[in-house]
Amino acid sequence: MADPLRLRPEDRPDFEAVLHLALTSTDIQAALGADPTGRATARLRLRALGDADETAAAARAEYGTYLALRTSAEPDQPPHPAAGSLLPALAVLTPLIAATSAAVLLVLGYVLQLTDTEGTLPGSLVTAGWVLTLIAGTSALLAFAATLRTAIRGGDGTARAARVQQARQNWQRALLDRGLLPHLRRCLREDPVLRPTPPLGVRTADPHDSRNATNPKEHPSHVGQPEQGPADQPQ
Repeated sequence: MADPLRLRPEDRPDFEAVLHLALTSTDIQAALGADPTGRATARLRLRALGDADETAAAARAEYGTYLALRTSAEPDQPPHPAAGSLLPALAVLTPLIAATSAAVLLVLGYVLQLTDTEGTLPGSLVTAGWVLTLIAGTSALLAFAATLRTAIRGGDGTARAARVQQARQNWQRALLDRGLLPHLRRCLREDPVLRPTPPLGVRTADPHDSRNATNPKEHPSHVGQPEQGPADQPQ
């Protein structure tokens, strides 16, 4: 069964960013300076990327919190995107159209009443104008309520996004301190190229080694003195 807290593909860029930060730390850089070719740095980076899941397990608690907050902060997808985009437009246009139509009908109806026009037309126009006025007021209140609700949800979304960002930073810090830095230091100790060599001691001459045997004729006490022949020997 797959581990639910296994490092997800969308979080790989964050892992690589933290790895880059770990590689630039002072002690890691000092150790990598022993290999001027840069091959040790490449080997260390490839090994850390290959062991990403095992390294990330050191910060699984913070990673689980980050995943939970990120999942809860994801917006729900509307089932009908077309309807979702049409409703805000209707909420804005309905009060304007209703108010304009109401004003025209009311003015026309009252003008006809002032001119003593016979019939039911002036009264019908006035009634229709007041109905449209009521519709305009109601739709305006609904639009204001929808706008207020969107503002409240937007503020809540901002706070939730801040919590997600804080959880992400906590995970990255735990990944750096408890995961990548110990892993890189262990890899450096295991790298034969970067392993420190013990200092060479002073070589002790072997008295039985013929190569190190001193020629009596080359002894400092014989330098500059002629060899004694049989005639020069004391009687």
